[in-house]
Amino acid sequence: MKIKDSKIKCNLSRMMGERKLKVIDVAKSVGVHRNTITLLYNDDAQLIEIATLQKLCELFNCKPGDLLEYVPSEE
Repeated sequence: MKIKDSKIKCNLSRMMGERKLKVIDVAKSVGVHRNTITLLYNDDAQLIEIATLQKLCELFNCKPGDLLEYVPSEE
């Protein structure tokens, strides 16, 4: 069985935009480096630590599924 090229999409940029938050503000609130938030914001991150995900959920008062979304391949 071949695994299709699916993707996990990060919705952080949308959520930050809705609240008019800057990368540096989120980074300081969550306590992670600005580059970590930038990678998530640009949907370029290869991994996310559970602790970071938890802090983002606390900041945005959301569930992990609101921040991360499974997008199946179009094949």
